[in-house]
Amino acid sequence: MRARLTSVRELAPLTYHFEFLSLEWEARFVPGQFLSLTEIIGDNDITRAYSIASPPDGRQFALCANLVEGGRFTPHLFSMKPGDEVDFTGPWGSFILRRPASDSIFVATGTGIAPFRSMLPAALAAHPDRKFTLIFGARHQHGLLYDAEFRALAAAHPNFAYQPTLTRCPPEWSGCTGRVQAHVIEAVGERRDLVVYICGMREMVDDLRAQLKALGFDRKQIIYERYD
Repeated sequence: MRARLTSVRELAPLTYHFEFLSLEWEARFVPGQFLSLTEIIGDNDITRAYSIASPPDGRQFALCANLVEGGRFTPHLFSMKPGDEVDFTGPWGSFILRRPASDSIFVATGTGIAPFRSMLPAALAAHPDRKFTLIFGARHQHGLLYDAEFRALAAAHPNFAYQPTLTRCPPEWSGCTGRVQAHVIEAVGERRDLVVYICGMREMVDDLRAQLKALGFDRKQIIYERYD
């Protein structure tokens, strides 16, 4: 299938938000799924997977990506201009909200926030009786991608708590500090009936999974997607 880039904007240094219009496909994905983009670069077909960073909306979809130094695909993606087209397949993946919905904690670092930007609006609309917490970690404040959107969601939905945390915070920062793992364990407390959704780099994901399992969480309560 084919998609046309309609707009692009910088979210943070070397991190962009891309808006696409599918030329053939209705965006009937389940929030949390991903697409695979393909391009012939040099003499090779290069394919990379990207989580969909938007709720279903007709033929439109959004992606969020970091420019990878020395990467084979992201330099091409970042060089695209509105009107340029790219091949894609999908949707793929099972990193989606489990049914029946439970009180849940969503955990992200970096561009691992992308699937939660897709999942949370739908989850909040469909399950006002459930409590959802998003714990989002970044090094610097500019790395809190879509921060204003999540703050607005928290203001609009009493059942949603947004907890950003920084490891390198400016003097004026009054929010949480440190890595997401400690804040997740604190948020869990004595509860063992939660579902925890984790998305980010392997080191964080694997470490948090191990900590939750040590607390007695069943593997079916830990839903994860790793970006490396």
